[in-house]
Amino acid sequence: MGGPWNLFVEGDNLDVLPQVPGLLGGPVDLVYIDPPYNTGNDFAYRDAFPGHEAWVAMMRPRLVAAREVLAETGAIFVSIDDHEVAHLRLLMDEVYGEDQFLAQVVVNLNPKGRQLGKGFATSHEYLLVYARDARRTVLDASSHETVDPADFPLESPDGRRFRHLPLRNTNKKFNPVTARTLHFTVWGDPETGRVATAPFAGAVEIGPVFGDGTPAVWRWSRPLIEQRPDDLVCRRVKGRRGERVDVFQKDWLHPVTTDGDPGVRRKKLRTIWLAEEVGSTDTAVAELKDVVGHVFESPKPTGLVRRILGTMPADAVVLDFFAGSGTTGHAVVLQNLADGGTRRCLSINSAEPTRVGSNAHAAGLLTVADITRARLRAVADTVGGGFEELARRRRPSPSR
Repeated sequence: MGGPWNLFVEGDNLDVLPQVPGLLGGPVDLVYIDPPYNTGNDFAYRDAFPGHEAWVAMMRPRLVAAREVLAETGAIFVSIDDHEVAHLRLLMDEVYGEDQFLAQVVVNLNPKGRQLGKGFATSHEYLLVYARDARRTVLDASSHETVDPADFPLESPDGRRFRHLPLRNTNKKFNPVTARTLHFTVWGDPETGRVATAPFAGAVEIGPVFGDGTPAVWRWSRPLIEQRPDDLVCRRVKGRRGERVDVFQKDWLHPVTTDGDPGVRRKKLRTIWLAEEVGSTDTAVAELKDVVGHVFESPKPTGLVRRILGTMPADAVVLDFFAGSGTTGHAVVLQNLADGGTRRCLSINSAEPTRVGSNAHAAGLLTVADITRARLRAVADTVGGGFEELARRRRPSPSR
């Protein structure tokens, strides 16, 4: 899909959301939003939401509308803090369904902790992650950035790094009763390392067993072992019951793909994201300051959004309907440039006035939409990706 990577609509998100498929030519693959947190001091919003019920009433129709424009294979990420996380979790269960819940991620955005006020020094927020349809979603909760080469200490003659993993399945739920076809013996020579499914000279017979000597099963089937014997090695090991011979898989840092090229290793994402991995509020303020100035009090770091983007295909259509300072659009450009992706992002923000006396107001950014627009234009001018502002589409007036 061609065109600029960043699109922007000024308007009330509840008005604009039903028009999103028409604006983009289809549904969106990924929604990320950072809604107002109902703390009473969100600088850009004149009215905090007195009481949880009013906040939930504001969010419910917007989440419903977002679900309607989300592809069946898509997912939504919502940032939130302690004030509303419990209510948002219940609301997301109601709108998207409990079965569509994927994760509640803790994000360490303030490593030093907030020192103002009484109580604990809060250093985290949350990300609630839901699928439109968990059975069909293309979300991949893994990343190549979380792979540590030091976890692969061995090296093959051609310079490829690997580690040894037991071929035996270490999960006792898988055993000769529950996985009968994976309980069989193989032959291996601990002197040469060779492994085969049939006897050969110098080999000993090896059956899968747990450390306590009870029967186990292999992780690979017999045909897979015959197909990939070079990725297995036979070794002597010392266990609780003395020395024994066992079989290990060579787990490669860069596994070779079917076309012969080295693949990209990915590792499952944990549900705690550290500031050193995704950035902090301080780094987010610095990023925004470099582009348009210090005009937003609590922006999100682009690293956080880039990690979210990395869970979806590189051609994903992204939607942020609480666009704030424009972090999502900025992150889309950075991620596209980093991995050659063709993501597009639609940002929606209202003309809510900025507070008189705030840095934004002093800089001539009189509405929150002005901040979003200024950042996305600056990113297009300095980094690339293009920018287009779309005319606001209003809901048709009801017939009288």
